[in-house]
Amino acid sequence: MDIQEIKQRFGIIGNSPLLNRAINIANQVAPTDISVLITGESGSGKEVFSHIIHQMSPRKHGPFIAVNCGAIPEGTIDSELFGHEKGAYTGAIGERKGYFETVNGGTIFLDEIAEMPLGTQARLLRVLESGQYIRVGSSKVEKTNVRVIAATNVDVYDAVKAGRFREDLYYRLNTVPLRIPPLRDRKEDVFLLFRKFTADFTDKYRTPPIQLDEEAQQVLINYSWPGNVRQLKNMAEQLAVLERDRVITAATLSTYIPHEASRSNLPMRLDNQPKEDFSERDILYKVLFDMKRDMVELKKLVADIIEHGGVSTNYQNNSQAITQLYRDIELPNNNHDAQFTLQQPVNNNAGNSNDYNLTQEAEEVEESLSLIEKESDLIRKALKKHKGKRKLAANELGISERTLYRKIKELDL
Repeated sequence: MDIQEIKQRFGIIGNSPLLNRAINIANQVAPTDISVLITGESGSGKEVFSHIIHQMSPRKHGPFIAVNCGAIPEGTIDSELFGHEKGAYTGAIGERKGYFETVNGGTIFLDEIAEMPLGTQARLLRVLESGQYIRVGSSKVEKTNVRVIAATNVDVYDAVKAGRFREDLYYRLNTVPLRIPPLRDRKEDVFLLFRKFTADFTDKYRTPPIQLDEEAQQVLINYSWPGNVRQLKNMAEQLAVLERDRVITAATLSTYIPHEASRSNLPMRLDNQPKEDFSERDILYKVLFDMKRDMVELKKLVADIIEHGGVSTNYQNNSQAITQLYRDIELPNNNHDAQFTLQQPVNNNAGNSNDYNLTQEAEEVEESLSLIEKESDLIRKALKKHKGKRKLAANELGISERTLYRKIKELDL
C-alpha cells in the first residue's frame, strides 16, 4: 500500500516531507514484530501511527489496546498490565487478568512510556525479551505473545541520563525510532488541516461554511501551534460554533490564539538551571554575618579617621557615613565593638578646619559568637517590636509562624 492510500484509509491530511517519511517508516516496519518507539510532541498524532502499524501488520485481526502509563497510579500499574491474584493486596477480592494477557496475539500501545515506574520497566523488559511475566501476588510464570508499541512526548534519552528510565529498556524499545513532526514544521499542511476540520464541524453543527481572508491565513500558518493538530482542531470547532461572521479576519482569529502561547518561540528559562533555596537557618546566619561585616567596616572607618589627619576636611562626609552605618545596623544587646561621639565646638568657623574636635571613647567588649544567643536575641527583639504578636514577628524574621513557635519552645523564651 502506498503513502496516499494509507492517508486516505486513516484520515491523514498533509503533504509535508517529514510527515510522508514518518508514514513510510510505519508502513515498512508494520509487517514485522519489531518494537517501535514513537516520539513527538503532545497532540501531534502519535496514537494514529500506532493504529497504522497494527492495522498493516499480520496482527491486524488480533486485539489492540492503548494504555496511558501516566494516567495509571504507580501502585496499581503492575496489576493493570500483568494482572494479580486474589488477596495480592488490599482490595484484591478476586484474580484479574492484565492487559498483556487479554491482548495476547495482538498489539499493546503504551503511551507516555517515560512516566512508567522503574519497577514496572523491569517487568516490561522481561516481557519484551522472553514474553514472560508474573502476576502480582503469584509465583507462576505466564507467557504472552504481544507486540509493544511505545510513545512519549519527552526525550527518553535525557530521562535515561537522569536515572528515570532504564537504559536497557530504552534500547530494547528503540529498535525502530519513529518521530512525528510537530505542526510548526509542517506549515504547508496547516491550512489544509484547518479547511478539513472546519468543513467537518460546520457539517456536524449545521452551520454556514467558514472562510479565512488572506491576512488570517498568514496568521494561521505563521503561528507556532504548541498544541499541534489537537489545538488546531479545537480552534476550528470554536470558530464553527461561535462566529456569526463566517469570513474570519486576522483580528478575529487572533482572539482564539492564546497570548502567552503566541510568544512560545521566545527564549525560555531552562529547568535544569540552579535555583537558590535557602533554609530559615541559612537566612539567619546570613543576617548575622552581614551584621558582623558591617561592624568591622565601621571600626575600620573610625580607625582611619583617627589615624589620618584629615578629620577637618572630611569631617562632614565621615560623620554622615558613620551615622548612616548606625542607621543600617541593628546591634544586639548593646554589644558594640566601639562607642564614639563626634563633637563640634560652639564657635563654628567654616574657614578653620581645625576647629572640629574628634573625641573617641573606645570600649572593647568581648562579643558572643554563639549562634543560638544571636538567634534568641533576634526573636526576642522581633516579639518585643510587635508586642508579642507571633505572626507579625515571624513575618519580620522571614520564617513561618510554625517555625517561630518551635524556636520559642526550643530556646525557652
